[in-house]
Amino acid sequence: MRSIALVLLLFLFINGYSQVSKVESKIMKAIDANEAASVELLKKLVNMNSGTMNFEGVKQVGNVLVEEFKKIGMDAKMVPGDAFGRAGHLIATNNGSKGPKIMMIGHLDTVFEPSSPFQEYTMINDSIMKAPGVADMKGGDVIILLALKGLKEAGLLDKMTIEVVMTGDEERSGAPLELSKKALTDAADRADIALGFENADGKPKTIVTSRRGSSGWELKVEGNAAHSSQIFTDKVGVGAIYEASRILNSFYKELSTEENLTFNPGTILGGTAVEHDDSKSGGTAYGKTNVVAQDVIVKGDIRAVSLEQLDKAQRIMTEIVSKNYPGTKATLTFDPGGYPPLAVTEGNEQLLKIYDEVSRNLGYGSVTAVNPRNAGAADVSFTAGLVDMAVDGLGLSGADDHTINETGNLNMLPVQAKRAALLMYRLTKK
Repeated sequence: MRSIALVLLLFLFINGYSQVSKVESKIMKAIDANEAASVELLKKLVNMNSGTMNFEGVKQVGNVLVEEFKKIGMDAKMVPGDAFGRAGHLIATNNGSKGPKIMMIGHLDTVFEPSSPFQEYTMINDSIMKAPGVADMKGGDVIILLALKGLKEAGLLDKMTIEVVMTGDEERSGAPLELSKKALTDAADRADIALGFENADGKPKTIVTSRRGSSGWELKVEGNAAHSSQIFTDKVGVGAIYEASRILNSFYKELSTEENLTFNPGTILGGTAVEHDDSKSGGTAYGKTNVVAQDVIVKGDIRAVSLEQLDKAQRIMTEIVSKNYPGTKATLTFDPGGYPPLAVTEGNEQLLKIYDEVSRNLGYGSVTAVNPRNAGAADVSFTAGLVDMAVDGLGLSGADDHTINETGNLNMLPVQAKRAALLMYRLTKK
């Protein structure tokens, strides 16, 4: 018997469980007990189409989750999104008296509208689920619930102050943006800590401490329409297409080496007559090879890791645009909205350290920060500057997001829930 006990103790030590308290063990056991039901819930959710513009589908997913939050004693409801042209958001709250105010972020919608051929889950093997939105991010939504159930059954949730916000338009934001994201910013104003449950870069060994922001820009160039034989003369100049080419090439030469900054011209239309339709993300252009181009429109996005980096890039781009070729003029405008950057802060790095310690104590190994180049814009970015600490990427590991090959690893469902629950518990102790 003694030898068996020694082997058991060695196993626990190797896996780091010797560093988990009795209370934390209760959380883990509760999560294990609820794992099977959580898998069934995830299967149910991914089979409900909730493409952003399928308002009834988004509401259906939200209503299912509302009832799940109510089962663990939280106040939960769907709030309408009429003011910003979307289905609305889920808000669930728990008002305790101990520890920091924690905000948990998910989203209800996916990129797969009812017209997509990808509508239901299939199991590739006993643990890999292929399903619309399984990783981005219905798996993350289920992890939020599973973590909270673990805390509830361990007798801890009632003491904690939690606000869950699951948006209905993360994949395609409503307008105006300040109303679309008001639920996030209001919750962040009330919170001390924000935890996002996107799936980071799909790897369980990483989380996100910094996300690049994303916004749009538009370049309009005007030239003098004339017979092509007169191009380069003082009267005609070079035409709009040459000027647009100069500007775009200068953007690349001046800014492409700036770390964590990207700027992408997504569409370009040029000729003697140009029309762009924002609602269709496209347009028409007419021109002839023997006519100097009169107009060019370029639409693009810009992603920066901080507001300072964004401001610097915009200044340089604006200066480049002002140095026009002969016979042309150009204007560059930047969208006032978009997703703000989540810059890395001391608080975010401290939160990573606590999460890393939790992971190692559980025997799951160390966790490091995702390179911001691999972390796109997400709802957690709207907490920037409003909370003391924020991280994202606590969701379900998976691959091929936004494609008909999207997968999630069900083995990571309890792992991620345990990490999140123990993180929250230890934050209340600190």
